Amino acid sequence: MPFLRTAWPGVALALVIGLAATVVGREVPVVGGPVPAVVLGALVGWLVRRRRHHDGTGAGSGGDLGLLQPGVKFASSRILQFAVVLLGAQLSIAEVLRIGGETLPVMLTTLVVCLVAAWGIGRLLRVSSALRTLIGVGTGICGASAIAAVTPVIGAVSADVAYAMSTIFLCNIAAVFVFPIVGHALGLSQHAFGVFAGTAVNDTSSVVATATVYGRQATDTAVVVKLVRTLMIIPIVVGLAGLEARRTSRAQPTTDDGSGRAGGVRVFRLVPWFLIGFLVVVLLRTLGVLPAAAAPGFSTAATFLITVALAAIGVSTDFGALRRAGFRPMLLGIALWVLVAGTSLGAQAVFGLL
Repeated sequence: MPFLRTAWPGVALALVIGLAATVVGREVPVVGGPVPAVVLGALVGWLVRRRRHHDGTGAGSGGDLGLLQPGVKFASSRILQFAVVLLGAQLSIAEVLRIGGETLPVMLTTLVVCLVAAWGIGRLLRVSSALRTLIGVGTGICGASAIAAVTPVIGAVSADVAYAMSTIFLCNIAAVFVFPIVGHALGLSQHAFGVFAGTAVNDTSSVVATATVYGRQATDTAVVVKLVRTLMIIPIVVGLAGLEARRTSRAQPTTDDGSGRAGGVRVFRLVPWFLIGFLVVVLLRTLGVLPAAAAPGFSTAATFLITVALAAIGVSTDFGALRRAGFRPMLLGIALWVLVAGTSLGAQAVFGLL
């Protein structure tokens, strides 16, 4: 297959780094495999770009990794998503409903606080409306996925998307290192830390990586919370589409014909396939099609695939893009990240989850 021929170099590199990181994680359990995978991946990516630049094959290409690009992109997205699907084998529908239901107030509180703060702090920092919207939904919902979903709705330009992605990525990486330290310092239980990671970290990869460092129970909780939180994309995108349509109604009248489209975005496409897959596996586990004895094997496989995916994410890190993100948008992203983290812990205390 053509895709396999183009993707295998990048996937193979991610697998090698993932194996090395797994070995490191076994030797130093407190560190785990995901964090070394990101660090080693980022180092390898930097070396690859530097070599391409000196050879003249990557000059002016920014984050281009040459032949490695297709496979690295595949490993950082599809492999991670498949790993999340496998995590469903450890949970039952009763657990999903229980965790999702009891943490919904925390999720809603952090989302509202984040969006309001993005508007207010963004205005104070004189960050453009589109950029503060992207950073706000990226921090409040699910990072890159939310940014990608909102971009066509608000008509954000590529520069704003790059700024938002870079800012969110920086906070994601920081969360993997900082949040477990905060959790241990506060004496958070596995469940409480899972809720903390699921509501206060952005992208799915970083949520899983952060929780995996803390423990398996924390990971189970964080995945459920994060996937329920991802569903918030739908009302937010529909709401933004409505506001945008009203704002531009004279120039571009709304074309909502009841077909499920909102501002050119099909609502049903906003639900990630891996969320559906995760719930299907949870259903199979609940029905006994997947036996309980198989759960540890699925967990081990999922953890390794997560490590491989994070290695690819590390390789794809473009430090130049982070430098170009600038001071104000980065400050907004960091402020929202800290605010959401504090709100998550505060809301858990208020709702009796700590």
